[in-house]
Amino acid sequence: MTTTAGEARPAGPGRQRLHEAALRLFSEHGVSGTSLQMIADEVGVTKAAVYYHYRTKDELVVGVVAPFLDRVADVLEAARARRGRRAQVEVLLEGLVDLIVDVRRLYVVAAVDPVIAHLQEHYPRMREIGDQLREQLAGPDADAERRVAVVFFLSGLVGPLGDASCRDIPDEDLRRILLGTGRRSLLPRRASRT
Repeated sequence: MTTTAGEARPAGPGRQRLHEAALRLFSEHGVSGTSLQMIADEVGVTKAAVYYHYRTKDELVVGVVAPFLDRVADVLEAARARRGRRAQVEVLLEGLVDLIVDVRRLYVVAAVDPVIAHLQEHYPRMREIGDQLREQLAGPDADAERRVAVVFFLSGLVGPLGDASCRDIPDEDLRRILLGTGRRSLLPRRASRT
């Protein structure tokens, strides 16, 4: 049986505990500042137990990010199933905002950590999902203004999710605010009736 990186062993509670501990430490120290030994210590296992699940730290990082990528891929698929550009963008905005608010800490790490950006070279699925998201939001034959608006929105999501001044905002309020910002920035304007 062939396995992909991040899926060397079957998923289970031990792997989930590794992911949760790794994410906590990545949030505090960055990916490069977090060692496998630190993750093992956080979980209360030996470093060998970490190696049982992942052969390398890069594979562990990909394993932590993979469920997020799967959920983004599901949002993309749901958007593609809709008819009409406006409906597709609306589904993308709602799905993406719901997802990133649910996994705030992971999104911030995935969006800004330089190690994860570097991993995109070796794990093309990471890059492909981001490319597909930008392309779907921008639409076919997007002009420079539209492409900048898409990147500005996606990049801007990190700010309120990671900034200490916004940590007290309840999830529902944050969803509403981010969705409103996305709609104003990215939904095609409806022609006014005269």
